[in-house]
Parts: sequence; C-alpha cells; structure tokens
Amino acid sequence: MELLQLFISFTKVGIFAYGGGPSMIPLVQEEVVDVHGWMTIEEFTDALAMGYALPGPIATKMAAFIGYKIAHVPGLLVALLGTVLPSLLMMMVLGLAFMSYKDTPVVQSMLKAVRPAIVGLLIVVVVDMFPKSVTSWHTGVIALVAFVAIHFLNLHPAMAIVATAVLGLAIYR
Repeated sequence: MELLQLFISFTKVGIFAYGGGPSMIPLVQEEVVDVHGWMTIEEFTDALAMGYALPGPIATKMAAFIGYKIAHVPGLLVALLGTVLPSLLMMMVLGLAFMSYKDTPVVQSMLKAVRPAIVGLLIVVVVDMFPKSVTSWHTGVIALVAFVAIHFLNLHPAMAIVATAVLGLAIYR
C-alpha cells in the first residue's frame, strides 16, 4: 500500500508541476510533509539542501531520497518512476504539437500567465522553510551571504552549499 501511495503522490507531482524541478518542490512538500507526514519540514529542508548539493535534477533526487526513506529500494524506484513517467509520456504526446504551435498567441498567452505562478509557488517554499532554517541572526547572515554570493557574484549554488556545509561543520560542531 505504501508503494502505491508513493507512486500516486509522485505521479501527481509529475503531472501537475510545470516549469521543471524547482517548481516541483512545493508539490513534493505538500505530499510528503503535509498530506502523508512521511517527513517533517526540517527533514524535508535537509533533504532539499542535500539534493541541491548533488548534481542532476532536483525533483528526481528528491523522489529517490524520499522513496528510499519510506520503502528502501522499491520505494526509490516507484517514486522515481512516478516523477518521470508523466512528463515522459506528455513530452512524447505533446512534443510535436508544441513545436507546431509554440509561437501562436494562445500558447504565448498561457505561458505568460503560468511563469509568475511558478514564482509564487517558489515563494511559498521559501516562506515555509524560512522559520525552520533561519533560526538566529547568524543563520540569517549565512542565508544573506549565500544569496549575495550566488545572485550578485555568480557563485555556483553548489559551491555555496559546500562552503556553508564546511562553515557549519566548523561553527556548529
């Protein structure tokens, strides 16, 4: 039953997420933390941080990690399949049609409205994670410095994650 729930949850994420991996995170959080209680928000935040530290798409890493946590290797495979199967099938079916109609006013209008909705979804994730992640003035400084380094100094996000992990090891040990 747990494998079926994992598959259904991650298939919903795969079906309704628009815009790639980062846009899937709020949907994964809803299923994993809020609906099923498979993880706390702190555990989810830690998994997300670990996922961003590794190469590859964030949504598949999150699905694999969460699936493994819930039901070991079968859970990993089921969650991963649930995540990628909808987009694989939709891309096969819609790929040709999109290439034919992508520049039409109807499609451009739809995309223009969906893009800011994705930004709104990402803001929800930040708002949910902020109180559990930025717990003191020094963790706030770490968040601010990471933001500045990535956004303004073009530091690769992986480098910021590695640097703050080393800093955390030195400071919070």
